[in-house]
Amino acid sequence: TIPGMVVINPADDVEAKAAVEAAILHEGPVYLRFGRLATPVFNDPETYKFELGKGVKLRDGKDIAIVATGLMVYEAIEAAKTLAAEGIEATVINIHTIKPIDEDIIVEAAKNTGLLLSVEEHSVIGGLGSAVADVLAARHPAKLVKIGVNDEFGHSGPAVDLLKEYGLCADNIVAKARDAVKAK
Repeated sequence: TIPGMVVINPADDVEAKAAVEAAILHEGPVYLRFGRLATPVFNDPETYKFELGKGVKLRDGKDIAIVATGLMVYEAIEAAKTLAAEGIEATVINIHTIKPIDEDIIVEAAKNTGLLLSVEEHSVIGGLGSAVADVLAARHPAKLVKIGVNDEFGHSGPAVDLLKEYGLCADNIVAKARDAVKAK
């Protein structure tokens, strides 16, 4: 909520390096958020181009759009593969810059699918899901399901176990997407 603050949450090592370079070149305050765990690298270091404020469509689908950030992008990719095997085609969008958010990519996904699912390793209040909801409310109303940490106190523990406990994993993304598509 700080005016002019840029918020970046990279999804893998390649994107993290590019985000740091973008932050250095940006005039103004930048918050870089990094998860505790290493994630598989899915961006090609030879071809990846980071553009501040621009989301990246990683997969195209017609049934639901999974909008993810940070550690959850890889989980969203894996969930989309499982959903495809079940006949559910999911668009996967990497929102590496939460503020300013890429409104156009969200509106396009809403127009194409009518159903979005946000996934973040963060509170469902005031993070990616809230930013997506703001875009949808202002520009193209569509149903949104949020996956993240609910409004509750967290606790400490091994990161992998905590992610599963809070449903921040491909299996839960699949379950929530499946339910949302059925209810569509």
